[in-house]
Amino acid sequence: MNPDFEMRRLLDVMPASGRMATKLVSKPEQRLVVDSTFPMPWVRDRPIWINFDLWDRLSRPQRDLLILRTVSWLTGVKWFRPSLYQGVVAAGVVGGIVELVQGDPVGIIAAGGLTAIAGAQIWRGNRSTQTELDADEAALRVAQRRGYEEAEASRHLLSAIEAVAEIEGRSLNFTELLRTQNLRSIAGLSPVGVPDRARQN
Repeated sequence: MNPDFEMRRLLDVMPASGRMATKLVSKPEQRLVVDSTFPMPWVRDRPIWINFDLWDRLSRPQRDLLILRTVSWLTGVKWFRPSLYQGVVAAGVVGGIVELVQGDPVGIIAAGGLTAIAGAQIWRGNRSTQTELDADEAALRVAQRRGYEEAEASRHLLSAIEAVAEIEGRSLNFTELLRTQNLRSIAGLSPVGVPDRARQN
């Protein structure tokens, strides 16, 4: 596989927002088919590293859905969106500054603790199973704009998740098992979806 040609093709498959927010990078030495790091709020670049020798073992539809899913996950992590916890963090930071100026150590500790708790909730929300499932479903929506039917796209993403695990010589982890169950449900292959309780983990 020619990495340059494939990267150009993948850029055409990706949504415009994904092309602007992420960068495709060839990394032949990595043992993973495709990899990316969790996007932190202070990091602007969101690279997607691909081992094209391993990538070539996937079918074209599997590659399409896998790149759409990776891009959807990277662009779906939102650190600065209006929410209760965002407001609490902002209030905690402002309160901490006020207490620091006034020299009140108890107030500084209280404001810092409030900020830390709210920040931890934002972190947890961005790392939840629901975020992973949302990324899958966002990828399916983009795939439909690229000519795939929803059930067909679900089957391709499902088979891509399983194929990647096989290529990398590992078993599916718990989150991947939930994702595959959700995709089976969307594809009409199973009447059982993912319970709401499992989505919140």
